[in-house]
This record gives sequence, structure tokens and C-alpha cells, in this order.
Amino acid sequence: MQPANLLTVISDQLPNLNCSESKVAAVILADPEAATRSSIANLARAAAVSEPSVNRFCKRFDTAGFPDFKLQLARSLASGIRFVSSSVDPGDDVTAYTSKIFDSTINSLAMVRDRISHERISQVVDKLVQAKRIYFFGLGASGAVARDAEHKFFRFNLPVSYHDDVLMQRMLAATGSAGDIFFIISHTGRTRELVEVAQAARAGGATVIALTAPQSPLAAACTLPFTVDVPENTDEYMPMSSRIVHLVMLDVLATGVTLRRGAEFLPHLERIKKSLQPTRFPAP
Repeated sequence: MQPANLLTVISDQLPNLNCSESKVAAVILADPEAATRSSIANLARAAAVSEPSVNRFCKRFDTAGFPDFKLQLARSLASGIRFVSSSVDPGDDVTAYTSKIFDSTINSLAMVRDRISHERISQVVDKLVQAKRIYFFGLGASGAVARDAEHKFFRFNLPVSYHDDVLMQRMLAATGSAGDIFFIISHTGRTRELVEVAQAARAGGATVIALTAPQSPLAAACTLPFTVDVPENTDEYMPMSSRIVHLVMLDVLATGVTLRRGAEFLPHLERIKKSLQPTRFPAP
């Protein structure tokens, strides 16, 4: 697992900070680039706290003091990730909201990359390689992600299908058995129908994998939770960065399955790719 981005760590710790620490964090997160160039006196003045308070804040995040903290902060920024602490505002012009959407998505991907369990990825790849059949389930925006998963995984020469209709999902889950994998995708993991489908599939002996939020009802109901934490309120707003993160995680799994199948499987993939050549005009 890669070292966590310092800005991500600070953001995660916000609920646990005291008053002075919260003030320092707010100044840093509002403009991390400026913080890397600031003196401890200027940062303390901007946060309306004492210089010792700034130093204690820095040591809280496993640095030797303010100079070391600035070095770690600069390294986080050098990774190309720009922390986004604000959402789109009603008065934003096209330049502002375009940058915010891109920055928010980039930041979400970086946070998941830094936190993801490589051991869990390997476990999920093992299950997919051994499957007799894979069903991808999703509803709403996650239904589109499930369809993309079918497009990727049918190439591995095993029965794969996606379903975004609850009634069909329930019927398929009721007939699932050992060797079947039900891969359920849900950002919140709180959709009642999907939790019930997961329970029904497990009751029949099938394996249920859920790409979903940690500590969600769906994660608890499945055989192997594959959880990612994306801070996006899809109860009120349409899914954006969470959908992109799920698509990337499926790319990771598809790549893992390809590599696990070995070099002898590559000609099969090449035949699929070549079958599309007659459908395209020559490249310029």
C-alpha cells in the first residue's frame, strides 16, 4: 500500500481535531501550495493561533516539526494531486466548475489508490478466475458500471452477464449455486433490494462480491466485500467521482484476471480485438 497523501490524512482527521488544530487545518487545506511557502509565524497568524500550536499540529501528523511538515506537504502536492475541499457553488463560472469536477475526481482516485488493500484485490481476482459464471448487478448509475463490467469480463471466455432490473436480479439470485459469482455494485451499499439479492444468492451457495462502501449493509451481506470509500453525497447529487472510481477498480480487476490467466490466454484476446478491425476506417 502506498504512503497516504498528507492532505488526505488531514482531511480524514478533521472530526478528531481540537479547536486550534482545526483552524490550522482549515488554512492549510484552503491553499496547500501557499502553506508550503509560508513561515510558521505567517501560518499561525492566518489561523489565529500560536506558533507552538502550529508545531503541535505538525507533530500530530508524524512529522518532526513545521519544516518537515512542509516537506511532506510538498511531496504530496508533487504527486499531482490537488486537494479539493469545496464543492461546486451556484455562482461558479465554466472555468471554476470544470476545474472543480476534474480536481475532485482526481483526488478521489488518489485517495482510493492510497488506501486500497492489494491483498483484497488479489482475493477478488482469485474468485473471479475460479468462477463458473459471473453476474454483475447494479441499479441506477451503478447499472451502467455493471454493464461496463460485462463488456470487460466476457472476454475471459466464461459466461458473464449484467442486470439492472430488480426482478431479474431476484430470480437469478434465487437460482445461484456454488461456482456462481454475483458481483454487486453500489456506491452507498444501502439499497434494500440489492442487500436482499445478496442474501438470497448466498443462501443458495453462490459467492457474493460487493464493490461498495465500507461498513454498509451490502458489505455486511456479501461473502467478500471489496470496499472503497469515496466521499460523495449521492443521496442528494448525481454520482460523478464515485462512478469513475468504480470503473477504475473494475479495470484493476480485469487486468488482474488477464495476468493471472497467463501468456497462453493472450491469443484469445487478440482474436477479439482483430474482429473489430473491419468495422473501423483506417487511422489517419
